[in-house]
Amino acid sequence: MTSSYEFNTYPARLSDAERERVLDVLREGAAQGKLSHETFVHRMELVLTARRSEELTALTADLVEERRWSRRLYGAVGRISAFSVRLRRAWQAEKLPPLLLPEPGPHPLRIGRDPANGLRLSHDTVSRVHAELSHQGRLWVLRDLGSTNGTTVNGRRVVGAIVVGDGDMVGFGSMSFRLTAR
Repeated sequence: MTSSYEFNTYPARLSDAERERVLDVLREGAAQGKLSHETFVHRMELVLTARRSEELTALTADLVEERRWSRRLYGAVGRISAFSVRLRRAWQAEKLPPLLLPEPGPHPLRIGRDPANGLRLSHDTVSRVHAELSHQGRLWVLRDLGSTNGTTVNGRRVVGAIVVGDGDMVGFGSMSFRLTAR
């Protein structure tokens, strides 16, 4: 008898840097008189509760006046920045110890400090029952189990569950590994 697991996947949490960029645009808009104090405060609250990048973009859509050359310049800078982030992550990933993906099975692999876990990590920043890794169809899903110091994938905190694969950097508290299928 095969049991199926239900799971909700959530997008990775927005970074503080993304939120700070939008707050800077809002501050500038308020300083230029484009936003009233009430509108500024309301949008600032929305920035802090936003879950997706599209929500952040919508909050500044009326404040950003881009010309054609500035769009090209911002696009080029964005691509260079994204490349440097990918390069840094690849460099960091190669230095991390590998974490071998287990053979797919009917039960998830529990990760944490508790000796009953399938993968025991004896570190103060790892919760007793920190996370679980399960094989769902053809995908590997990593779920944070309410850990104190969080679970990360490629530098972004996991909220709920996220699909992972070979080469991803995963962190449990302050312990980090590179997932490998070999």
